[in-house]
Amino acid sequence: MVDVRSNWRVALLVVLVLGSLGALFVPGAGPVVGSAPAENATAGGGPTNLQYGLQLSGGTRVRAPVVGLTAENVTLPSDAGERSTIATTIADDLDNVSSADVRLRLADSAGGEDTVEVFANVTPSQFRSALGAAGLDAESATVRDGVTAATRDEIVETLSNKVNSLGFSGAQVSVQSTVGGDAHYIVVEVPNADLSEVRDLVSSRGQVAVLAYHPANASAQTNDTVLTNEDIRRVSDARMQQGSFGSVPVVPITLTEEGGASFAEAMQRYGYTSSAGISNCQYPNGTPGDEYCLITTRDSEVVGTYGMGETLASSIERGDFQTTNSFVLQTNSMSEARQIAIDLRAGALPASLDIESGDVYQIDASLAERFKPLSFLTGLIAALAVSLVVYFRYGRAKIAAPMLVTALSEVVILLGFSSLAGLSLNLSHIAGFIAVIGTGVDDLVIIADEVTTEQVSSDRVFQSRFRKAFWIIGGAAATTIVAMSPLAVLSLGDLRGFAIVTILGVLVGVLLTRPAYGDILRYLLTDDN
Repeated sequence: MVDVRSNWRVALLVVLVLGSLGALFVPGAGPVVGSAPAENATAGGGPTNLQYGLQLSGGTRVRAPVVGLTAENVTLPSDAGERSTIATTIADDLDNVSSADVRLRLADSAGGEDTVEVFANVTPSQFRSALGAAGLDAESATVRDGVTAATRDEIVETLSNKVNSLGFSGAQVSVQSTVGGDAHYIVVEVPNADLSEVRDLVSSRGQVAVLAYHPANASAQTNDTVLTNEDIRRVSDARMQQGSFGSVPVVPITLTEEGGASFAEAMQRYGYTSSAGISNCQYPNGTPGDEYCLITTRDSEVVGTYGMGETLASSIERGDFQTTNSFVLQTNSMSEARQIAIDLRAGALPASLDIESGDVYQIDASLAERFKPLSFLTGLIAALAVSLVVYFRYGRAKIAAPMLVTALSEVVILLGFSSLAGLSLNLSHIAGFIAVIGTGVDDLVIIADEVTTEQVSSDRVFQSRFRKAFWIIGGAAATTIVAMSPLAVLSLGDLRGFAIVTILGVLVGVLLTRPAYGDILRYLLTDDN
C-alpha cells in the first residue's frame, strides 16, 4: 500500500493538476472581466476558461507616446497654494492650455527631484518661457520630451480600468521603453476589437464636466464649470429616465461631500433654484440673457443640455440635496451616456496619446482563429516526438510513462495558472509551453539515467543518486532563470511572454514535478516498497 506521507509530493502534484483542470474547464472559474455591456464581453475562447491575446483571437494593438514635456531640475515651493498659482500662470502663458494640463510634482521621499509637466503640444522654448513667467529658474531647468513615470503609471491604470469597464477579455495596457530608456510608449492591446474602437478608447482623455450656462447680466450669457471628474464619488449604470419631454438617457451620480456642497452653492448663486431658473433652457436656440442650462461635456464637446428640474431645485433649497449629493447627468444618446459612465468610473487621462507618432497593429479574427489549432497541433507533435524518443531510449514503461505524464502535468499546471491569472495567451506563450516540455523531459532524463545506471536495491541508494541528479538539474534551472530574467523584466514585446512562461515552468519543475517524479521512481524501482 502506498504511504501518502512519504509520497506527499506526488499527492500534491495530483491535487494541483486536478485544480488546474478545474480552473481550465469549470465554468466561471476564470477571472471576472469588469462590468460591461453584454455586446462587448468576450468569452475565454471555447470550452476552456483560457483568454487569448491578439495573435490567437484577433484584435488591435496601439503603441503611442504620451503628449507632453517635462521640466526637471526645478525647485518648487512646498505650499500647495503657491504651486497652484504657478500652474495657472504657466497655463495662461501657453496657447490653448488649461491649468488641468499642467502638473507640478514634488520630489518623493525615495528621492528624485521636483518636476513640472505640461500635457499639450508646445515647444521646449515656449515651455521655458512659461516657466520663467511663473517665477521658476527656466535657464537651469532641463526640458525633455515625454512625461514622468508616475504619469505613465496613472495612464496605464486609467486605460486598464476603461478596457475592463468595456468588458474586453484579455486586454492589456503596459509601458514599453526603448533600449536606454530614452523614449517611452503606452501599449494598448485589445483582443476582439476593431481599430476604430481602440482608437476611440485611447484618443479621448475622458474629461467630463458640467457647465452652468446662465445670464451674467441683462444682455449676455456665461459658462461656469460647476462639476468635474474629481467631484464625483460614485457612478451608476446609464439608463433611460422619463423627463419633461419624454424618455431621456441619463447617468445617475453621487458627488463627494465637497463637490455636492460646491454644486448646491453654485446653483443657488447663479439663480438656478429660483422660479426664473427652473426648467428654463432652450440652448442653443434661446434668447441670450434668459436661459439657465446645465451642459454636460466630454473632452470639451457638448453631449447633453438640460434645464434644472423643479424637484432638484427644491431639494437644493431645502438642504436635502446636500445630504444625498445625488442627481443625474443627461446626455443626447444612450451611447454617450454609457461612455460618460465609463469615463467617470475610470477617471480622466492626465495626458493624451500621440497616435500619429505611434503605430497600429491589427490582426483579423479569421486569421487568428487559424493559429489556435495550429498551436495545439504543434504542442501535440512536440509531445509525441518526446514520447517516441523516451520510449526508444528506455523501452521500459514504468520509467517512460511517469516521465511523460509528469512533464505534461507541468503544462497543465501552467495553463491552469494562466486561466486563474487572466493571462492572455499569444504565440510567444505557446512557444514557452513547448520549451517547458523540452527542458522538463531533459531534467527527467537526467534523473532516470542517474538512478538506473545500476540496480537500485534500497531507498537509501536511490536517495543518494537522486540528490546527485537533482543538484545537476537545480544548477541548470538557476542558469535558465538568470538567462531569461532580463527578457522577463525588459519591455521587449513577445519575448517577455516567452521568458515568463519558461521561468514559471522551470520553477514548477524544480519545486514540484522533478521531486514528484523522483518519488514515483523510488516507489517503482526500490525493493523497500
